[in-house]
Amino acid sequence: MAGQTVVLRPVTAEHIRLFLDILGHPAIAAWWGGYDLERVRRELLGPHCYAIELAGEVAGLILYREETDPDHRHAALDLALHPDFQGQGLGSDALRALARFLFANGHHRVTIDPAATNTRAVRSCARAGFREVGVMRAYERGADGSWHDGVLMDLVVDDLI
Repeated sequence: MAGQTVVLRPVTAEHIRLFLDILGHPAIAAWWGGYDLERVRRELLGPHCYAIELAGEVAGLILYREETDPDHRHAALDLALHPDFQGQGLGSDALRALARFLFANGHHRVTIDPAATNTRAVRSCARAGFREVGVMRAYERGADGSWHDGVLMDLVVDDLI
């Protein structure tokens, strides 16, 4: 699947080491916590995760989890972009591309929940069309072990039309 500038490719075993490098970068690990080889294999090697590529180079990863109950069908997204590729609109492009894919496959709403203090991520999601729903207090444990707030943001199918 493709955005305006990025291509989202299904994850293969070859992506594992690249994802470990991305998630292990201090600027990313601060938000994503600790990922080792086994956790990457278990959580990121599957049909709901994609490598974000720019001109054939892996810039990051994007994934979704879905609720399939027909009355509540939606997907929750997550994204990590290596710092060398940040600030170019690639994250928003990848979010829009995955949202279009999910909307075309029966979802009517997608969510994302960046840390409230991750202003770069919150801005990127807003550029992709996500709207802030609210702050979830003490939502997620940070890499330092403390709990921090998350911003719940959503995008509905009509927002991309």
